[in-house]
Amino acid sequence: MSKYTTGEMAKLCGVSVRTVQYYDSRGILIPSDLSEGGRRLYSEDDLKQMKIICFLRDLDLPINAISQILKEDHPEKVISLLIGQQEKTLSDEITDKEEKLEKLRELKNGLKNRVEISLESIGDIALLMESKKNLKKMRLMMILTGIPVTALQWFSIIFWIYRGIWWPFVVWVIVATVWGIMVSRYYFSHVKYICPECHEVFRPALKEAFFANHTPTTRKLTCTSCGRKGFCVEVWGGSE
Repeated sequence: MSKYTTGEMAKLCGVSVRTVQYYDSRGILIPSDLSEGGRRLYSEDDLKQMKIICFLRDLDLPINAISQILKEDHPEKVISLLIGQQEKTLSDEITDKEEKLEKLRELKNGLKNRVEISLESIGDIALLMESKKNLKKMRLMMILTGIPVTALQWFSIIFWIYRGIWWPFVVWVIVATVWGIMVSRYYFSHVKYICPECHEVFRPALKEAFFANHTPTTRKLTCTSCGRKGFCVEVWGGSE
């Protein structure tokens, strides 16, 4: 079985020799053996315990607490819980960092397409980045609510063709009309638009928004602030 000196233990665990000696003096890492010359020698089990102590110190646990944990009948259960908590904390931190990195990349790509960079343009891009998730959720919800309406449409058409019964189709027309009005009202009450001219964020009248020429991310509207008529960028606006 391998034996390690104080210096070797310190090197393997990434700490100073004085740290290993201090843990010895506190009675939480007592060497398993002594050399003929009286030098402290540590075993493989001592090395494993030293790594556990270093881990617990990284969690900012005081020496007294570590000593008490190691004296428990089943210290591995407590340490297992601490490891699980640390794993979750690190996972949350990584997710947060990845989200921030994605935002930085989106902002960087957005600025590449701008001939002139201004505080207003950076603000527009930041707003678009924040809106993306909410818009995606809302559009997904609209698609899901539209599935039963579409299913009713196909059912009524097939019923009409094969059975010659037309009234289910009339029911679908009524349902689809009501659904379309409700969804449109909900949609346009939760979105706003950025004017590329004055950078004002505004909410147009429902009638204008409904009939306006549009793309998946823009709509041709009249800005309520500067009066410019043209394509404006759609963003999440929340409910009124």
